[in-house]
Amino acid sequence: MIEKKVIRELTAIVGAGNVFTDKADLVTYSYDAAVLAPVAPGVVARPVAPEMLGRIAALCNENGLPLTARGAGTNLSGGTIPEPDGVVVLTNGLNKILEINAADMYARVQPGVVTAKLAAAVAARGLFYPPDPGSQAVSTLGGNVAENAGGLRGLKYGVTRDYVMGLEFYDAPGNLVKTGSRTVKCVTGYNLTGLMVGSEGTLGVISEIILKLIPPPADRRAMIAVFNRMDDASRAVSAIIADRVVPATLEFMDNFTIRAVEAYSHAGLPEDAAALLLIEVDGHPAQVAEDAEKVEAICRKHGAAGIRVAADDAERDRVWEARRSALSALAKLRPTLVLEDATVPRSRIPDMVRELEAIAKKHDLSIGTFGHAGDGNLHPTILTDKRDAKEWRRVERAISDIFDAALSMGGTLSGEHGIGTAKSGFMERETGPGALVFSRRLKSAVDPKNILNPSKIIGRAEASLDFKSGDLKSGDFKSGDLKSGEPESGKPESGAAGAGV
Repeated sequence: MIEKKVIRELTAIVGAGNVFTDKADLVTYSYDAAVLAPVAPGVVARPVAPEMLGRIAALCNENGLPLTARGAGTNLSGGTIPEPDGVVVLTNGLNKILEINAADMYARVQPGVVTAKLAAAVAARGLFYPPDPGSQAVSTLGGNVAENAGGLRGLKYGVTRDYVMGLEFYDAPGNLVKTGSRTVKCVTGYNLTGLMVGSEGTLGVISEIILKLIPPPADRRAMIAVFNRMDDASRAVSAIIADRVVPATLEFMDNFTIRAVEAYSHAGLPEDAAALLLIEVDGHPAQVAEDAEKVEAICRKHGAAGIRVAADDAERDRVWEARRSALSALAKLRPTLVLEDATVPRSRIPDMVRELEAIAKKHDLSIGTFGHAGDGNLHPTILTDKRDAKEWRRVERAISDIFDAALSMGGTLSGEHGIGTAKSGFMERETGPGALVFSRRLKSAVDPKNILNPSKIIGRAEASLDFKSGDLKSGDFKSGDLKSGEPESGKPESGAAGAGV
């Protein structure tokens, strides 16, 4: 239970209308889009000025209270599930676009700005902000930075980290830290900007972001390639990249997902197709024409039964809206949806697709697969009912197998969703104990009281180094266990669109 004096001090900082202690409010901020048990915080505060973040951090540090920053809560790894009786800081009150500089092509924003709002404002100035997470209509830029969100355009244009030029953030004691610059080049001091991107609120609370903007492409062309065999579609992905063509987007859908999406969106997708590739090339008109011709030829060579080119922007937009609805469409089919983002080197896409089919069969589960095939980032989506204990155990084993398969191919646990608590227990499989020891030491140095989003990414386990033998001892994880139990309400859980889907 948080002491009344802390509530009074928070009220003095942000105002009475921006402190929430009612049970209904606390439940609202007790979960995110991960399939994990909710945890009610002790209080929720909504600062409306950046300096308030620093004062809140200092107050939490003085009182040893865990602090979790939260944007829209669309993340899929448990990164914004708070600690029991901790403090949740909402950043949606810091929602100003501070500057769009067309001459130097950057924007300055507060962390609560909605991603799509910035993209639209930038486009109105004749510029382009490429990162486009699936949750962009509601996700905030502070959350995008904290999770290093990706999106459909990641293949050609990269992810959030590729556009963050600088940050302002508050550390655990409440000090303002400025890092990076508005200049194209900056090598002043440690790369704290890079350290903060993807740190999931464990090292500081972001108050301002400088984002790189680029000129928009002059032309673009979208197409759908239809395949009668999944293996042919996945091989076509590898062949396109191997031919040195880099589409703006290169998306994959299996038949299970196609049928779910078509029933949901009525976009005219061919429901009898084994797999679809949704492809868009952009750039100079001559380059677009050449790349589109190459992509069509490669798809036909690898067994495409048909290729449909969008006749206009309206048709193109319908196709991409259908793709963005994949998660929502699948979520309607079963009470619980578990969305993963196992990522492998692009050349291993055919192997990973086959492995996912084998895992679904092995564990007798329905797994719909879609995702950003062009950059190796697939989203195997398990449809289940967490109330069925036997089936949920099969889900847990399947998730472990998916991770092992990705890692065995030189891949990673997460391409864009982050680690949070959902995957922290698997970290050592990928990084080894040395990286965890180093990360925990770093965290301990900048946050000695461990108030900043504790238990995320690296878990709570103590790590030690035996200097006599040099053996790394990473300890036992106390978080990241997929056996998270039922939600307090007893209602079935289902994921929502999150960063980068």
